[in-house]
Amino acid sequence: MNDKTELTPQTNPAGQPPGTPVPGQQPGTEPQKKEDPKKKGIVDAIQQLGQTNIPQMQSNVHCLSVIGQVEGHLVMPAQNKTTKYEHVIPQIVAAEQNPNIEGVVIILNTVGGDVEAGLAIAEMISSMSKPTVSLVLGGGHSIGVPIAVSADMSFIAETATMTIHPVRLTGMVVGVPQTFEYMEKMQDRVIRFVAQHSNISEEQFRELMFRTGELARDIGTNVIGSDAVNYGLIDRVGGLGDALAELNRRIELNRQGGVVQ
Repeated sequence: MNDKTELTPQTNPAGQPPGTPVPGQQPGTEPQKKEDPKKKGIVDAIQQLGQTNIPQMQSNVHCLSVIGQVEGHLVMPAQNKTTKYEHVIPQIVAAEQNPNIEGVVIILNTVGGDVEAGLAIAEMISSMSKPTVSLVLGGGHSIGVPIAVSADMSFIAETATMTIHPVRLTGMVVGVPQTFEYMEKMQDRVIRFVAQHSNISEEQFRELMFRTGELARDIGTNVIGSDAVNYGLIDRVGGLGDALAELNRRIELNRQGGVVQ
């Protein structure tokens, strides 16, 4: 006796025989498969960071980066690398409020930018109750100087530079005495802030700001690494390891309720 096996017709997800279109599906097309979130995460990591895996760890330190040009009230062109102050300010507020964050490290490689936006960021960093350490890598120019000195302790890489020059306006301005008085008051705000949060005097900083003969087609001074420390602008020459070691030391003292030197 021959056993006959009955073949059950295959059906599609809608329970119809093969060839019957699924509702919402165009005839002759295959049903779309759902994208694997894990694969999508890997693709995003490759596109954004150039690597397939991202180190995952819970840290008590928040890293705040000031990269490119500090963007203020005006939107910069799309090809400019910018740090938007409306993105940075909420990060500072969140780090201050988050009980799991015990310290903040600020990494700078900036050409400067909007004066008021830069001063706003610097004022917020300087008023934080948690330990803060800044590190200038590459460059911390113009309005990047107040941001760098706003931390409790500032570091600069040996090859990093900082350009100190007067405040200037771009675009059309009203040619009246009030315009120049406003610029002078804004410049005084920058000078006063830097002097209050570093070991450089207002007179010394002003002298560096208005020095002639050093910058091509401009006035000011370009200080490199140890020069910034010798002027009292930055506290120490060092790198990432030095900055994090100092921040961890301050965090530990803060836990014990000690006075940080």
